[in-house]
Amino acid sequence: MSTPPSSAGAERADGPTVPIGALVPLSRPGWVEAGRQLLTGLETAVRDVNDAGGIAGRPLELLVRDTAADPQRAAAAVEELAGLGVVAVAGEYHSVVARAVAARAEALGVPYLCSSAVLDALTDGPTDRVARLCPAQSHGWRIYADFLLDAGHRRIAVAAQQSVYWAAGTRILRERLAPHGSTVVELDAGTLSPAELSGELARHGATALLLLVGHPEPAVPIVRAVRRDRRLAGVLIGAPAGQPEFTQWQELLGDEGTAVPFLRYLPERLGVTGERVAAAVRERLGEAPSFVAFEGYDTVTVLAEVLRSAGADRERVAAAWPRVDVDGTRGRIRFTRVPGTGVWQWAWPPVQVVDRDPAAPDRFRVLRSG
Repeated sequence: MSTPPSSAGAERADGPTVPIGALVPLSRPGWVEAGRQLLTGLETAVRDVNDAGGIAGRPLELLVRDTAADPQRAAAAVEELAGLGVVAVAGEYHSVVARAVAARAEALGVPYLCSSAVLDALTDGPTDRVARLCPAQSHGWRIYADFLLDAGHRRIAVAAQQSVYWAAGTRILRERLAPHGSTVVELDAGTLSPAELSGELARHGATALLLLVGHPEPAVPIVRAVRRDRRLAGVLIGAPAGQPEFTQWQELLGDEGTAVPFLRYLPERLGVTGERVAAAVRERLGEAPSFVAFEGYDTVTVLAEVLRSAGADRERVAAAWPRVDVDGTRGRIRFTRVPGTGVWQWAWPPVQVVDRDPAAPDRFRVLRSG
């Protein structure tokens, strides 16, 4: 499925608008809530840029394509958007999809600014065309592992589905935890039912269970099974990938979904710009903005800054990543080279471990910052 451009105008870089390709998961099996948040952030920033005069008098235009969490579909969308003359592509939430986008964009000579996909190895090798706003997975998940250590957890289970992303997360956790005497037990969420997972959790004597699985299935049934098993009353449930951030989690789980620590990429306090953007996104969405919406807004903020200095030329845009120095919603954004990523990386956005407060599920408690 393709969605129409966010504003009217020609779809060529030499036309009256400056077109940017926006890749977001807007249908299943993609994480649709995250896609909506990301797209709203992108669109809000485009509106602000255009209200301020656009790029040398030309309005930005988003050409939006739904990836549905499908790498092949996303790669085809990059090819289509390149043919339409976009000066860059941006967005995406799912790491395996972002890898496909990065590879196709590199092959076609199109700059790509990744908004929200954290897998460390976003590309197979170093590239000058790809930059990323969200932190690398190893950075955030190490902070999460330190939170577990500080909370006294030494026997940790992960309920994981098969995925490069989940496998990388398990490896990062194990490497961070092992030197401190902690063990990580892997439970296959693809073959074990929620009840069977609960039984395995009790058998291993784990004090924490981390959900490295999709949402709402099978994450929600697993949480329900564990919460309702008397043997597991003291077990911490965690979700480092951020499933509890979104309103659907609360709607489906209620009180059972509270006190589930997860990672999000926000400062403890937003500045003036962040508060303004939060209010604008809330008005457009009808719900509180997640960190993903801020990532979307910052994506367009960076691209607009690059386009003002480099012009609407793909080669010059790609060459401008190391010169980016702009205020975003969550801090000053600059790109650098980080070993193991192969891309230009903001190092680092603020990272928090938070959960939903059992006393007020709409409120988030900050458990650790990094």
